[in-house]
Parts: sequence; C-alpha cells; structure tokens
Amino acid sequence: MEWIIAIIIGGIAGWLASLVMNRDASMGIFWNIVVGIIGSLIGNLIANAFGWGGTIQEFSLTGLIIAFVGACVLLAIVNLVQRGRVR
Repeated sequence: MEWIIAIIIGGIAGWLASLVMNRDASMGIFWNIVVGIIGSLIGNLIANAFGWGGTIQEFSLTGLIIAFVGACVLLAIVNLVQRGRVR
C-alpha cells in the first residue's frame, strides 16, 4: 500500500513543482510522478542535512513539502541543462 501512496504523493509534488517552475505544458502525468518521486529523494537529502526528514510512503504534510522542494530543485537543474538558465 505504501507504494501507491508514494505514487500519488509523488505525482502531486511533481505536478505542483511543474506549475511553479513553468514546465507543466511539457510534462504529462507520468513525468510528474517521476519528478515527484526523484524530487522526494533529493528533498530528503537536503532536509537530512538540516536535521529534518519526511517520507512519501505514508501521507504527511512534511513529506509532501520536502518532495515539492526536491522536485523544484530537480526541475531547476533540468532547466539549467536544457536552456542554460533557471526560470
């Protein structure tokens, strides 16, 4: 059951990050989920450096925020690689 929750929360975090980073038109639901789940990993690496932690395997607001921040960081890196600038 945890992986279903991880997919749903990852999709929400990826979708919100794509809206904030202005990439929503170029991403579908699959890529939103992928960005959200990878963003959760990146966000947890960043959050653990500050002594925080969260997971998307069970729903929590902290886990969603950490996944959102990590997904924004991931999309910023993708923008740098693709266009040479951050939006």
